Amino acid sequence: MTFISKTMFNWRRSQLSHLAVFVMLALNVQARPANISALKDKHPNNSKEDNEILPPDHLNGVKMEMDGHLNKDFHQEVFLGKEMEEFEEDSEPRRNRKKLIEIFTKVDFNKDRSVSAKEMQRWIMEKTEEHFQEAVRENKLSFRAVDPDQDGHVTWDEYRVKFLASKGFNEKEVAEKIKNNEELKLDEETQEVLESLKDRWFQADNPPADQLLNEEEFLSFLHPEHSKGMLRYMVKEIVRDLDQDGDGKLTLAEFISLPMGTVENQQAQDIDDDWVRERKKEFEEVIDANHDTIVTMEELEEYMDPMNEYNALNEAKQMIAVADENQNHNLELEEILKYSEYFTGSKLMDYARNVHEEF
Repeated sequence: MTFISKTMFNWRRSQLSHLAVFVMLALNVQARPANISALKDKHPNNSKEDNEILPPDHLNGVKMEMDGHLNKDFHQEVFLGKEMEEFEEDSEPRRNRKKLIEIFTKVDFNKDRSVSAKEMQRWIMEKTEEHFQEAVRENKLSFRAVDPDQDGHVTWDEYRVKFLASKGFNEKEVAEKIKNNEELKLDEETQEVLESLKDRWFQADNPPADQLLNEEEFLSFLHPEHSKGMLRYMVKEIVRDLDQDGDGKLTLAEFISLPMGTVENQQAQDIDDDWVRERKKEFEEVIDANHDTIVTMEELEEYMDPMNEYNALNEAKQMIAVADENQNHNLELEEILKYSEYFTGSKLMDYARNVHEEF
């Protein structure tokens, strides 16, 4: 059983909006953290470099999270790329409008003042590549942190020492105990995370397996979307955690089933209902490619592959459909500004004012 499956009852909590999280905390809901990076908060004085040696729970530009949740920010990630941080909720609306107009002119490759599905597909692929390159840059720093002797490879024991040191353990003591094959006295949560990381580590070790990871393999360890093999491993983990009858496939009922727990109030019930509706829609309209009511590992892998051009085209069509008020299957500037919250997460006031003058 994976670490994720042992903590399935936390699913809804990790999926709730900020408001709902606040409500649930006020109700004193107690639960064990469900994701590997939850341990990061146990030692707030850890450096950013320490935290970056852990695989992230969230992968930019990937449709599904490591724990099987849908990526709520996916549309914005593949539309904005590395510019996501520039569209903060409290940023100045006029500045955001100007920035969005600039983006529109770039997406509009043929300069006909409208964006087609093909143009949006091209743009999505470019933005996804930006996320990929950012991950490569971050990986160089992370690899350097776990490869202090700079010999170009890292053993599992070397990584284990750095991981435990980042959790507050004495690095020299841990290294000595591991060297002498002495037992490490770890709390249950840390031990579970370490076991999950070990499985992932050996999956990232490309054949011929030598139990060492080079920089490229370490990138796959941290970011499975960079490797077909690791993406497949991630899919298997997700399916195993959701697959209730053990047939290696997912039914709609399995995909939308709520985690264990009780509904505290009507607001929580409404959030549960939204969660089910969203997953049902994604399962039936997108993930289940052949519409046979069953999702195979192959279908889920295709769905999660961020560099799948067919997926990018489908995503482009979906994004256009959201804002295509005149139903011409293209996006005009006025439409993208009006639906700015969908594309950027930032709502623009007076979106249409002076649009033509600024454009």
